[in-house]
Amino acid sequence: MLDYFALLILFFVVIVLFYGIIAIHDIPYEISKHRNHPHQDAIHVTGWISLFTLHVLWPFLWIWATLYREDRGWGFADGKSAADHVSKLEQQVSELSDRLAALEGDGVINKYKSEKGEND
Repeated sequence: MLDYFALLILFFVVIVLFYGIIAIHDIPYEISKHRNHPHQDAIHVTGWISLFTLHVLWPFLWIWATLYREDRGWGFADGKSAADHVSKLEQQVSELSDRLAALEGDGVINKYKSEKGEND
């Protein structure tokens, strides 16, 4: 009787481990599906392939799935358009030009150049 009980526990543990590993390997695919990732199918297939490679690919799948978000793309953008960035850079350049002109008008830069022995 005790042998059958031990065998039942062994089968239960093997089945739980088997389904647990399958459930864990599918997490990157679920992330990609939730984020509307353009490579959902590739992530899903690679997840199944990673089962045969003892989940060596799994951390890379996690990174691949989390890099993309529908609202900002591949995770490197801040949600603003390129025109916004260009206008901000133009504003910074004009402010720096004004500050440089003010410093040259005060003679600070010319004084610094004369101390260093530089000529225009």
